[in-house]
Amino acid sequence: MERRAFIGTLTGGLLAAPLAAEAQQPTRKVPLIGFLSGSSPIGTNAEAPMEQFRRGLREVGLVEGQNVTVEYRWAEGQQSRLPALASDLVQLSPDVIVAATSPSAVAAHRATASIPIVMVNVGDPVALGLAASFARPGRNVTGLSSFALETGGKQLALVKEVVPEVRRIAVLYNPQNPLAARWLRDVEAAARTLAVDIQVFTVTGPDDVASAFRDARGRVGAVLVFSEQVANLLSDQISALALSSRLPTVGGARVLAEAGGLMTYSTDFITPYRRIGVYIDKILKGAKPADLPVEQPTKFELVINLKTAKTLGLTIPPSLLARADQVIE
Repeated sequence: MERRAFIGTLTGGLLAAPLAAEAQQPTRKVPLIGFLSGSSPIGTNAEAPMEQFRRGLREVGLVEGQNVTVEYRWAEGQQSRLPALASDLVQLSPDVIVAATSPSAVAAHRATASIPIVMVNVGDPVALGLAASFARPGRNVTGLSSFALETGGKQLALVKEVVPEVRRIAVLYNPQNPLAARWLRDVEAAARTLAVDIQVFTVTGPDDVASAFRDARGRVGAVLVFSEQVANLLSDQISALALSSRLPTVGGARVLAEAGGLMTYSTDFITPYRRIGVYIDKILKGAKPADLPVEQPTKFELVINLKTAKTLGLTIPPSLLARADQVIE
């Protein structure tokens, strides 16, 4: 080889080597979060939780669209879609999956035993098989629980406090929810103590709501609603039919009271979304879900719609108003 050609080849090789090495170095991966919910991305039912979720991410330095990507999957109130949506997210190999409420957490856990899952507003993760215990989950799931099924009995007691003469109450619940049966048992026990009869109606969609109110009209004096994603999405319909039937309605999600229901009593379902960011941050930094304790609710909210009470001709006892966290007028 001629000396000039050899030097040219050598020089070119020396220049190309660092360029090739630089090209082969992996670029920094932007974390991918999967978000699974049985609810809808549209409407007030989703806006407040999503605002808290993104706020929580920002507080740990994660900004959606900049240094973290979030892939959302919404079941739009159709719980049967959750397994397929969960599998779809797993195929993306996200760093973390956020699962909102019990059905989503169960679907996500069945879809993967390895990808970390951060649950939020899940009733009893131990009973659902998602965690070995609250202190040490032991599996790939951790997060925030809304474990307070005894609220069903307290909600029933609220009905009696406002309408002491009531003798029969319609109960709307979705048996597809993993915790519905336990909630209903609590309500049935409270009903025996309060000496009231309950009439149970299955609600899995709008047609069931209309049918329940048709069947209950003239037979019940109030309505109790099991708080879960399907019922929350149907809050407007439930409240409208209750008002037209002149029935006081009590539930477990404040969206019902905001839609025109009489009262709601529940754990705080909104603020926990902000805490998701703390869990995600720890997991992205190497922590294992198995070692991160599940947080339990510490705050309960009583919301009273005074406008609805006046429409129904009901007087809310001053002692009850004094206990309210929010009064809608």
